[in-house]
Amino acid sequence: MLPARHWIAVFVAALVMAFAAPASAAPPDAPAPEGIDQRALGGRYSGSNVTFRVYSAAATRMRVDVYAAATGAPSVTYPLTADADHVWSVTVSVAALRAAGVTGTVYYGYRAWGPNWPYTASWTPGSSAGFVSDVDSSGNRFNPNKLLLDPYAREISHDPLTPANPDGTGYGSGAANRATDTGPTAPKGVVLAEDGTGTGTKPARALKDDVVYEVNVRGLTQADPSVPAAYRGTYRGAGLKAQRLRELGVTAVEFLPLQETQNDTNDVDATGTDGDNYWGYMTVNYFAPDRRYAADRSPGGPTKEFKAMVAAFHAAGIKVLVDVVYNHTAEGGPWSEADTSTYSVYSWRGLDNPTYYSLTADRQRPWDNTGVGGNYNTANPVAQDLIVDSVAYWKDKLGVDGFRFDLASVLGNTCQHGCFTYSKTNSGTALNRLTAEMPPRPAGGGSGVDWIAEPWAIGDGTYQVGNFPSGWAEWNGIYRDSLRRDQNKLGVAPITPGELATRFAGSSDLYGDDGRKPYHSVNFMVAHDGFTLADLYSCNGKNNSQPWPYGPSDGGSDDNISWDQGGVAAAQRKATRNGFAFLALSAGTPMITGGDEYLRRINCNNNPYNLDSSANWLGHSPTADQSTFHTFAQRMLAFRAAHPALRPANFPTAAQLQWFTPSGTTPDAAYWNDPGNHALAWRLDGAAAGDPAAAIYVAYNGWSGEVTFTLPSPPSGTTWHRVTDTSTWAEGPDQVRQPGAEDPLDGTPYGLGGRAVLVLAAR
Repeated sequence: MLPARHWIAVFVAALVMAFAAPASAAPPDAPAPEGIDQRALGGRYSGSNVTFRVYSAAATRMRVDVYAAATGAPSVTYPLTADADHVWSVTVSVAALRAAGVTGTVYYGYRAWGPNWPYTASWTPGSSAGFVSDVDSSGNRFNPNKLLLDPYAREISHDPLTPANPDGTGYGSGAANRATDTGPTAPKGVVLAEDGTGTGTKPARALKDDVVYEVNVRGLTQADPSVPAAYRGTYRGAGLKAQRLRELGVTAVEFLPLQETQNDTNDVDATGTDGDNYWGYMTVNYFAPDRRYAADRSPGGPTKEFKAMVAAFHAAGIKVLVDVVYNHTAEGGPWSEADTSTYSVYSWRGLDNPTYYSLTADRQRPWDNTGVGGNYNTANPVAQDLIVDSVAYWKDKLGVDGFRFDLASVLGNTCQHGCFTYSKTNSGTALNRLTAEMPPRPAGGGSGVDWIAEPWAIGDGTYQVGNFPSGWAEWNGIYRDSLRRDQNKLGVAPITPGELATRFAGSSDLYGDDGRKPYHSVNFMVAHDGFTLADLYSCNGKNNSQPWPYGPSDGGSDDNISWDQGGVAAAQRKATRNGFAFLALSAGTPMITGGDEYLRRINCNNNPYNLDSSANWLGHSPTADQSTFHTFAQRMLAFRAAHPALRPANFPTAAQLQWFTPSGTTPDAAYWNDPGNHALAWRLDGAAAGDPAAAIYVAYNGWSGEVTFTLPSPPSGTTWHRVTDTSTWAEGPDQVRQPGAEDPLDGTPYGLGGRAVLVLAAR
């Protein structure tokens, strides 16, 4: 089930039409320390100078416009000079900038000329002097009227659209807009000095021992009354929740995109959602932490506040993972399918379109496997450098522990223009270069990066679940879909016991044939794009047209593999317990979505990308049922953490993992392959894993009625104790027993209610 992404086309259309430490960008008279790499791209302090460096292979002339403020006219401009590597640069003294009136923060942007618009001395901002075409046969789209944001800027001044400048037509090329000068209003890069804000000690925990919590950083605390009002929805506010998440059992927080995205114009509990971008999957800059998530939005503030947040999570023993979007950018695609001339131009496209974007064979249009306007050119060495440099910056300077890559198949592309060809083994892909230059975390833990892929995109050759290179973990969409079908499509979508067993045991068919391990399967039932866990079992279909604050949202998949359990609330909660229990009990790395621990619902909206609203933020006033479920979730995660047998480093042997039919026999081929069989049990050997339990037994009854399970004999000298039964009769705060308080069983056959999970521990 691919994520519905065409909603972002609407966004593109809209684009068209330590915490207490004070933060600031260093002024020109406070340069950074000596020793900065003089080859580094971007605007950088270098001793008593500022150096600007930017890449363009096809530009014929470039200049940098330097501003004393984020809007208005430039204080001074400087021509850039190209070297043999096509890096354009100029070094300016701090004294010269001060003399020009730039006495505080240094804001800047570039203007570029090229074959389709060569330089002429008669050109002035807002004129068409020198214009030849909006695009040439090589795909160049230079336009000197468009001030260009530096792809390597460490922070930016503001988004392309702001409340003061909500009209994006000025960024367009084409006859109607090519002469519009964007300099006064376009986003500017900010020259930042190095700062000493620490990010703490990175956790060395093995990925197999992690529980990932996917959440929007704004939504985490925006409605939380325990967070001071000034810090709600910010990095600082998120850091205040670190210990609370650790108590839940979370060991890694995976934030939805935090790199600068177009969201300055988001409505908040207002009347309209057109063009709003709550999730953040339209990147404006790959280095800058988004200012909207900072309590301190002054230059330098977002970077320092982000690093302090990372330090807070590290102090709680929690990794920080960031969702990154290197498959496309916010510049998007053509404004009209019939028009090859009109595109948004405010960064990469105006600097070097065929370097930064994959194009069709004739170089006139983007090649698109993303559904949002065109592929970022991940096969180009220079464009790939930007990916690697950006990731390294977030890892080394900002303290991030790992990354989840959106539509990651695009990063395995080996073809720059006119095609898409995925390769698992080609060492030149972005996927393989990343892991070669920044090695994955070792199986047993230690220093390294947690690499996680969303292993699909759109179009032929992009669905690559189970086919990513060594070192990459993957969102296991097959795990999700198989378990959803078994729960929600009984008698409609056949799922065999053999398929269930494969998913519960780590998906060896996907990850065991190339040296990868169970933990490379990131197991999930839901994610941000789709239903919440509670909605998965409460909705028969999407309802995205409902009014604010629950909608409206366009797009969204019609294939949700959901079911409302006949509209029975108790059955819905039971199904949700089962879905959560699957994650806690399966081999692999479990991922839950923020708020699922409290039965969070969005009333069947399965694509709330545009809802920066109270309905989409996490709630903090749980009902009795929600509190009960939170306790269930917390104790299930604690049970997983306490039992290494549930977190194997390798695929289990027959001695370590035994499978049973309800009658207590070993399944034969006929049983494994019969989709009419809806009950399965398994026993994990605790001794082999160094587990405090001699054995763990799990029974799953996917049938609608009760099934009797004959229990296997526990290890010698032990007795089976019931940890939990997810059946409705057991619902309550103590449904998962605390360690030492489990219910002893006498070994007689156990009648497990319909659609329920039983967990026993031998001690």
